Amino acid sequence: MSLMRWARRARGTTGIVFAQLTRNRLRTTFAIIGIVLAVLSTTLLAGVGAGVFETGQTQLDAADRDLWVSSGPVGISASSGGFENTLYDAHVVGNEIEGIEGVRNTVPLGFQTLYVSDTGDEFSTIIGTGVTGSGDSVSISEGEAFPPSAGHYAGGNYSGPMSHEVMIDTQTAEQFDVGVGDTLYIGGTLSSARSNEFTVVGISDTFSRFLGTPTVTMPLSELQTVTGTTSTDSATFITVSVEDGADVEAVQQRVQADYPEFTIRNNQEQLEAVLQNQALVLAGGVTLVVLAFIAGLALTTNLLGLVVYQQRETLAALQATGLSQSTLVGLIAGQGLVLGVIGGLFGVGLTPPLAELLNRIAERLVGFEGLVQVPTEMLFIGFGIATVVGTVSASVVAWRISRLETLEALG
Repeated sequence: MSLMRWARRARGTTGIVFAQLTRNRLRTTFAIIGIVLAVLSTTLLAGVGAGVFETGQTQLDAADRDLWVSSGPVGISASSGGFENTLYDAHVVGNEIEGIEGVRNTVPLGFQTLYVSDTGDEFSTIIGTGVTGSGDSVSISEGEAFPPSAGHYAGGNYSGPMSHEVMIDTQTAEQFDVGVGDTLYIGGTLSSARSNEFTVVGISDTFSRFLGTPTVTMPLSELQTVTGTTSTDSATFITVSVEDGADVEAVQQRVQADYPEFTIRNNQEQLEAVLQNQALVLAGGVTLVVLAFIAGLALTTNLLGLVVYQQRETLAALQATGLSQSTLVGLIAGQGLVLGVIGGLFGVGLTPPLAELLNRIAERLVGFEGLVQVPTEMLFIGFGIATVVGTVSASVVAWRISRLETLEALG
């Protein structure tokens, strides 16, 4: 076949392709919408899976800590409804670890469910965070940190005066319509909360970003006091920062050698431990992404197959006029390619703004930012599903229809 003849046939086929697509614009529009949905189902759900891992790493990095010391798994207490803080003698252990070569400082962290109210009448449950020191490990957007809590801890006697000062996150401030200088009733029980009034000295989203939930932050010893855990001096973690230039792995080994009963993890190991504790959630997320990919393939295949099937009489008529089987298949493949390209481009183009919308909704619901993060590779995969699968599936259906008897198809 000469080049000129091939070019004429290509132009003729292209003309028929666009004529078929514009002839029934409603069918073409629905086909494109279906392909767009197939692309979005793949890119956005895969973005959720990628965002979970990325968000977890980001939160640990934002904590600006090198090592995490824990004692056993972190679970929910059946008796109190709060966290099980299984690391005991937290103040003592934290001070001892600071004496290890290469360690700059330590901060024991305790998390407990607290009752909080601005009036002392109606209470909400909010996660309370206890930290040691002056709260300099917390980023403050308004106000200031509370004073060091060593006075109240009193070497383990808890006999010093409580500061009754607290830092809250933006969500808690909005919920109770309070700011710096206002007061909140806070405690581990309702009676404890009614008898402990704290003054808000600062606004900080450090731990709300870390936990993905509203938080109030106070000295660890005061958190232990209002929740009745002073007898064990319990905490959830002890975070460790190493000195500038120190080898994190070497420091980790030294801390582990001195405290074999504890688990010492770096940031990456801590993230993996958290993810392992959420194995069922992750398995469901991975399954959802896989099913979304399969659903995208199936939807695109069935959609293009239906589009071709609805044209069977027209195709049979073209075949009856002497149109070759290869030209017929090429005609339908061209339709699949055009629909796939248009639907793929719209799907890829709509992915970023829809991901941003989902991120805003997720941030309002669960507190985490950036839960939907779509890798560039996934955009190419979504576009590939639309174009390649659309073209191939349309071609296969066209080939099967072309093998039917012309009169049978016309009948």
